[in-house]
Amino acid sequence: MDGTAIGTTGRGIGPCYEDRVGRRSIFVWDLLDADRLRARVAQSLPEKNALLAALGAQTFDVDHVVGSLLEVGDALRPYVGDANMRVRELVDAQVSILFEGAQGTMLDIGHGTYPFVTSSHTISGSACVGLGIPPQSITDVVGITKAYCTRVGNGPFPTELTDAVGQSLRDKGQEYGSTTGRPRRCGWIDAVALKYAARVNGFTSFAMTKLDILTAMPVIQVCVAYELEGKRITHEVPADAERLGAASPVYESLPGWDEDISAVARYEDLPVNARRYVETVETLTGVPVAYVSVGPGRNSTIVRKT
Repeated sequence: MDGTAIGTTGRGIGPCYEDRVGRRSIFVWDLLDADRLRARVAQSLPEKNALLAALGAQTFDVDHVVGSLLEVGDALRPYVGDANMRVRELVDAQVSILFEGAQGTMLDIGHGTYPFVTSSHTISGSACVGLGIPPQSITDVVGITKAYCTRVGNGPFPTELTDAVGQSLRDKGQEYGSTTGRPRRCGWIDAVALKYAARVNGFTSFAMTKLDILTAMPVIQVCVAYELEGKRITHEVPADAERLGAASPVYESLPGWDEDISAVARYEDLPVNARRYVETVETLTGVPVAYVSVGPGRNSTIVRKT
């Protein structure tokens, strides 16, 4: 892999998005109509086969593809409906709804470290676009952050640790990609990136996960600024991925803790230094940390503020 590789999962999500903006997509409802599906496949398959042939890969015929997709359509038929209409009905009925996003802010196609990003919008506003609901329907936005930083694939990562500390975070946190199994890159928490994420997402609170992974570290570093081109940056992530890659982190050192916190159920019972760490992140970002996770279990999340 060369230095220009984006480092995606390689599962074909990007080409799917390319088809969508190119008006070539085959939708789920197309799988329920054999004639319409055949027309869609016959229209798009020649281009796909040309690309596959150029790459030396297997090509496909229309009958094979249509037959396979019709089987998928039969399996999905009971679950196909107008999701947008259903969500709007629930919103109008003032039912509490939890929308869960995927991937991190810095992987957003428009606001992330382009080109080292995914193919979609990952910020909170994408919930409105994807579900067809107005922005004012969303009342709270909870940002999820680990107690340290991780990244899968290539791209700038100012606080990355390539030493024994980074390996320790990876091993203790079991930081391996859920889709690819690739080891995640690990580093100290980045308050500059968190402030940026809070701004573009409109976070009303944070949920901090994996605080227990930092246990037994004598000193914990928090990135409070970047040094770039002779300037100190505290509130904004450079939009240019190359400039971000050239930034050096400026750290504030905090004392660690040795106590096992995996069974702690109340925030007040956490070690003083663990609480100091959480509250430092809260102060630096200006966003309250409402939830703190101290382990992988269902009962391992401390609800600090509501």
